[in-house]
Amino acid sequence: MESTVRTATGKRVSKETSIELALCLDGSGKIDVQTGFGMLDHMLTLTSFWAGMDLSLRCTGDMHVDAHHTVEDTALVLGDALLRALSDRAGIARVGHGRVPMDEALAEVTIDISGRPYLVWMGDELLPPVMAGEEKDVWREWYKAFASAVRMNLHVSFLYGKNGHHLLESAAKGLGLALAQAVHRQGSAVRSTKGALD
Repeated sequence: MESTVRTATGKRVSKETSIELALCLDGSGKIDVQTGFGMLDHMLTLTSFWAGMDLSLRCTGDMHVDAHHTVEDTALVLGDALLRALSDRAGIARVGHGRVPMDEALAEVTIDISGRPYLVWMGDELLPPVMAGEEKDVWREWYKAFASAVRMNLHVSFLYGKNGHHLLESAAKGLGLALAQAVHRQGSAVRSTKGALD
């Protein structure tokens, strides 16, 4: 069994955001996230914790405009770091699934780190139009950018619930659980009948 700890760093600087992060897929729960958008900090912390990853992330963004650039760019940098930490993806389980209830709310997240980016986003009519001062659509943009950067299929379904915060928490935890399963190493073979991912 491969024992090398899988890590990556990431950086992105533009006129809209400045982001630096350090990621360890085989972590011990060290999470320190500061993006300037508290709700995003909360969701990234939940996902990282449930994934069993260490994450240090700093973002300074144009929050005087809104949170859109901060949310999207954070997903791009994190997703790129995760993909690089996986290297050739040999030995990983590749697929994962998570359903974690949060009080009255339940979301389901299923992923395949296949090399083919695709987002399915269902049930967001359950989310209130505005959460934490931002339009709900920023969350779809986060998941879309993350799926694109990791090059994975990512299906998110909000099944039921009344509280938007709870629904997003359920999805964030479900994503973390799915990632923990998908990046878990099971030998050294590439998990594909084609012999390669993509």
